[in-house]
Amino acid sequence: MIRKEDLFQIGQFAKPHGIKGELSLVTDYDVFDQTDHPYLVCEMDGIPVPFYIESYRPKGRSVILVKLEHVADLASAKNFVNRPVYYPLAAMKHESEKEAGWHQFKEYILEDEQKREIGRVTDVDETTLNVLLRVDCSGKEILVPVREELICSVDRTGKRMVVSLPDGLLDL
Repeated sequence: MIRKEDLFQIGQFAKPHGIKGELSLVTDYDVFDQTDHPYLVCEMDGIPVPFYIESYRPKGRSVILVKLEHVADLASAKNFVNRPVYYPLAAMKHESEKEAGWHQFKEYILEDEQKREIGRVTDVDETTLNVLLRVDCSGKEILVPVREELICSVDRTGKRMVVSLPDGLLDL
């Protein structure tokens, strides 16, 4: 059985491409070359379901056209529009889970070392060398630098991250 906490969101399906069941996957990850039997996972009726990839090809920088097995026409492909797309975290070939992408922490609750809630991660800014978490702190956006030495613990099931922030960061 596939558990949601064992998955990593790599993107989202956009519209179908053509009439033969091909889908546009908006993603920053190319995980398909990492295994002999690549598959993606989508939630269908509340249950994570694997879909094996028949073929894929890049279309620009952040779109991959994906043909899933048993999705052979436009009507079938429309069932996937706007669905988040997941990949098994264990199949990610990276040195650590954090390097698999900081975007996996979107919607996590940030807490300080005393377990006081700081806010919810709304986005991840990777446009510079210093990755930043955008955190909604009671209606005010704060930027939290992402460095492994600041992360105390991560609870994937509860979607919570305990961080040790530098003094005064929340006062900026």
